[in-house]
Amino acid sequence: MEVENQIVGFQAALRVVERLRGAGFRAYFVGGCVRDLLMGHAPKDYDVATNARPDAVMKLFRRTFPVGAHFGVVIVCDDDGSQTEVATFRADGAYEDGRRPTEVRYADTPQVDVLRRDFTINGMMMDPVSGEVLDFVGGRDDLEAKILRAIGTPQVRFEEDKLRMLRAVRFAARFGFTLEPRTLQAIQTQASTINQVSNERVRDELTRMLTEGHARRAFELMDETGLLQEVLPEIARMKGVQQPPQFHPEGDVWVHTLLLLEKLEAGCSMELGWAALLHDVGKPPTFRAPDPTHAKPRIRFDGHAEIGTTMARAICNRLRMSNDETEQICLLVANHMRFGDVMQMKPATLKRFFRLPKFDEHLRLHWMDASSAHGDLRLYDFAKQQYENAPPDTIKPALFLTGRDLIDAGLKPGPRFKLLLEQIEDAQLEGRITTKAEAINLLRDLLASNPS
Repeated sequence: MEVENQIVGFQAALRVVERLRGAGFRAYFVGGCVRDLLMGHAPKDYDVATNARPDAVMKLFRRTFPVGAHFGVVIVCDDDGSQTEVATFRADGAYEDGRRPTEVRYADTPQVDVLRRDFTINGMMMDPVSGEVLDFVGGRDDLEAKILRAIGTPQVRFEEDKLRMLRAVRFAARFGFTLEPRTLQAIQTQASTINQVSNERVRDELTRMLTEGHARRAFELMDETGLLQEVLPEIARMKGVQQPPQFHPEGDVWVHTLLLLEKLEAGCSMELGWAALLHDVGKPPTFRAPDPTHAKPRIRFDGHAEIGTTMARAICNRLRMSNDETEQICLLVANHMRFGDVMQMKPATLKRFFRLPKFDEHLRLHWMDASSAHGDLRLYDFAKQQYENAPPDTIKPALFLTGRDLIDAGLKPGPRFKLLLEQIEDAQLEGRITTKAEAINLLRDLLASNPS
């Protein structure tokens, strides 16, 4: 399906180019799609640049809507449902908010248009009919040299749009490129201004870094550029926080976290990506040096999962994540230490553990955690085997008794309800009772043993 969508997207964009040219305008593929085609990658979408003004574009196509007509951008909708973004050649005026120009001036040539774009590898145009590439900024050379370079003066490019600093990190990590020295220096100089960007835009870039398959390199560059301290100071504080070598021979909390990020696969869920980053965020504030009076003195992080969950929730809220996303990330952080007890859990406790939403993500996080530390996967193997061998109806079976049954038995609703229902459900999960009649008998026994 994905390949079909890519083909459909190409054909739709090609029809847009041909229609514009048929009306006497110049039109080319532009930006990321050209970069991807030259790298042998399948573009996710196609953008078109033209000297046609927005009103002319909208007259040429039956279904259009302006998403940024002030900036010369129109979406053309094809009958097959695909959409192509069409942008008029332009030169941007001054940027006063670190995001958008206050005005634009339409241009007639592609040479002018590319000079306003962010990076040389994104500043090329292509004739989709002949395959000819228009490269006025050295993008092809930088592609071959694996260099991420800002177009023109790097400082100016990042002053125009602060988000470009995060995009530079993401592209360099995603493609395995080196940040060109002047580009790197400009980011380091302006890193403190990234906070002018909305939290939502920052969140989206960080999420892409975590889910594109190159998360470790992305966050190493975040640290090198100084952006990490600005957008996620809680993560920056992991550096230098030592761990007990018998459990973490790999090094400090930062090194351990990088090893987890290295194991995130492209296309993983954003919740798993963020949980891998945040699972030990509670360690720096809970660090305790070895107590020489203790029988077995070692570094401790008492309560770090609980503290980390509170911190993770604050970070998710700050970055405006949805309630569902926040809850799953916090559940992953809160429960990542519970695997240490998995072999000693009662059957009922283990089955309740398996009820956690998307338990496969909890398993995956534990695998990454253990693989990035001592490497002992016995707890993972045990939990995975038990989970996969447990039929769903045994993990969360239909209950023999409910609150309504307790009311019908003459009990008044109250705190005792929960305790009684949990005791009866435990017996059901552990196979000590197998029918409703046995559940009723157990209820009578519980009431008789503790009438109050």
